[in-house]
Amino acid sequence: MGCFLCSDGDPSAAKSSPKNTRKNNSKNDKSHPSSDNSKSTPTTEFKKDNPKDSNQSSVANENDDKNKNKSPDNKEPNKAKVRTFTYAQLVTATNNFKGAYFLGEGGFGKVYKGKLEDSDQIVAIKQLDLDGSQGIREFVVEVLTLSMAEHPNLVKLIGYCAEAKQRLLVYEFMPFGSLEDHLHGLRLNKKPLDWNARMKIAAGAARGLEYLHDQMNPAVIYRDLKCSNILLNREYHAKLSDFGLAKVGPLGDKTHVSTRVMGTYGYCAPDYAMTGQLTFKSDIYSFGVVLLELITGRRPIDDTKPASEQNLVTWARPLFKDRKKFYKMADPELEGKYPVRGLYQALAIAAMCLQEQPNMRPLVADVVTALNYLATQKYDPLVHPVQSPWRSRSRSNIDQGGGVSP
Repeated sequence: MGCFLCSDGDPSAAKSSPKNTRKNNSKNDKSHPSSDNSKSTPTTEFKKDNPKDSNQSSVANENDDKNKNKSPDNKEPNKAKVRTFTYAQLVTATNNFKGAYFLGEGGFGKVYKGKLEDSDQIVAIKQLDLDGSQGIREFVVEVLTLSMAEHPNLVKLIGYCAEAKQRLLVYEFMPFGSLEDHLHGLRLNKKPLDWNARMKIAAGAARGLEYLHDQMNPAVIYRDLKCSNILLNREYHAKLSDFGLAKVGPLGDKTHVSTRVMGTYGYCAPDYAMTGQLTFKSDIYSFGVVLLELITGRRPIDDTKPASEQNLVTWARPLFKDRKKFYKMADPELEGKYPVRGLYQALAIAAMCLQEQPNMRPLVADVVTALNYLATQKYDPLVHPVQSPWRSRSRSNIDQGGGVSP
């Protein structure tokens, strides 16, 4: 939902590097190294994209060319699946946007639960706030992106309304809300996510990102991957949502897309924040932050914590270097109910995604492979030991085979 101007904190480098072997978009994986000094980030560059800037590469202007609008099998995407609604229909669906139907609010505007009169289908309806931080351009980009996309880990766009000044988007309804709701907005008597659910969510989000990077044609950089944009159904099946900031990735021999910096503070890759050079590896960094959130239960930026712990990535970097301290990064809400090796491997994946140098971050396909494996390794606290701080420390010399290391 909401987007804020972003710049990241401490981009100190991790040590190891993944083996980068990409089958698709191989030319697009090249990234420019970032500066070692995060304090040099030019804050004056953190402005919203200019809709009138014809030199900016976006989903909207790329899709003007019908030949580029084709799916990988060279068939035209089935845009008939996306319906056009009248404003009156959506007023009826939400009982005139009644307060009881209100689900939340972000940079785009307010989101309501609705019921389509002609089909009784339950949907989520986003209403553009014309005075909000996102505008008509983001609306168009979202419609075009999701009109071309079809994947089980991307939220389905059912239709839209563009009547007079009204701009609304109609999505499938995700009954469990966002990942942010579960990690940071727990209600009374609501259980926190267990380890198995967290790994399932991480793997699903990674598969959605892989589709955008490797399977869409043209490939798309998400640019706003964060917990509030990962929606869940009752089985904790994750779907990426909110594509208003999406950009077509670099084409041909180009290594990046130059653009004003947009995204959400705490999730933005430091190289993108400092240079405005957007690459596929910018999304990988953001995914690393999300994965670290899933493991630790901490927010990317938390002003309520001591100064040294307010930035999640800055807090985690020194801990990545010492396996004896890995247990400190497990979410206390897990109450020790996690596999030690699984924790080590998940943290290692996060550390690789959070490398300062973008070309040292793994490919999304490699991230998917690793997380799919972790998601299949089911943890049962009734069978496996429940961890405690002393036990985690005593097992710091656990066999390290089969995983990646930060």
